Amino acid sequence: MKDNKNTNKSGVDSESHQIKSKDGKQVQRALKGYDNQDFIHSKDGRVIRLLAEYLYPKQVLDKNNIKKGIIFFGSARVKPDDNNADIAGFYNDARKLAGLITKWSNSLPKEKCFHIVTGGGPGIMEAANRGSYEAGSKSVGLNISLPFEQMPNQFISEILNFEFHYFFMRKFWFVYLANAMVVFPGGFGTLDELMEILTLRQTNKVTKPLPIILYGQKYWQKLINFDFLIEMGMINKEDINLFSYANTPEEAFNKLKTELSRIHKL
Repeated sequence: MKDNKNTNKSGVDSESHQIKSKDGKQVQRALKGYDNQDFIHSKDGRVIRLLAEYLYPKQVLDKNNIKKGIIFFGSARVKPDDNNADIAGFYNDARKLAGLITKWSNSLPKEKCFHIVTGGGPGIMEAANRGSYEAGSKSVGLNISLPFEQMPNQFISEILNFEFHYFFMRKFWFVYLANAMVVFPGGFGTLDELMEILTLRQTNKVTKPLPIILYGQKYWQKLINFDFLIEMGMINKEDINLFSYANTPEEAFNKLKTELSRIHKL
């Protein structure tokens, strides 16, 4: 019987669309660009990776109706059983404050609820996610791949556990979700996060109302001499109105509740 299959001049079987080389061997299809891991992870694929760190969190957050965040910053090195009582106290205070915020938020209409958002790691981040978990609500962890310290804590809601490569994309999501920020004592990372948001507020790059609480007045005033910055003309006197201090979970909660109720007409 005569074979009715036809092969065109390009070596493509007109019925099966298989590609054949000049010696008659079948040629495998090439990977599509977005399936090619070598390309995606190359320098030339960087813009796609950046977009993924914007679009994927957006998709998940939208699906889970996460619109308003209360951001917790602070050291990854703080432990609840630390030998330094002051340090251990910060963990327990962050846990309690997150719980107070979550319980209050749970009493609000669904469209007005707030969710705890952290950097997703241990220490203060774990404490805040834990407080939200114990109060019966979902919370977000915006983790970052680092060579040490930064592993996801067990209290993040599984579907809201994100892993970032790019610091600036992670920071974008902190600011985008933020309706208030509580900054607990921390080191370089915490200082970086605090100074960036203060700069954005000072320069009006972020114009939305954004209560910022520095938790632990003694720590912050010893660490940063804001009065000296004013004295030297490095910041304006009114710049210190960009934040306030709190020393107990109850004090921080009352300040946040008052400001958020005023801003969002709750």
